[in-house]
Amino acid sequence: MITKTKQWGNSLAVIIPKEKVEELKLKPGQEINMKIEKNANVLKELFGAIKFSKPVEELLKEARKNTSKWD
Repeated sequence: MITKTKQWGNSLAVIIPKEKVEELKLKPGQEINMKIEKNANVLKELFGAIKFSKPVEELLKEARKNTSKWD
């Protein structure tokens, strides 16, 4: 489940979507266990992990050139 943080005084809060509340039958004041992870930029991770045969700038230039034919 992905949700956004909201400012609540000096703290941050998250809203649990209605669908998840109903699915888990959550009630106010009930204790829950949460796993919190910051979303990572997958593209940045990929460009650092994959070895390309050409420089990334050249691949992007070719991709832009090839997609401009469809405009």
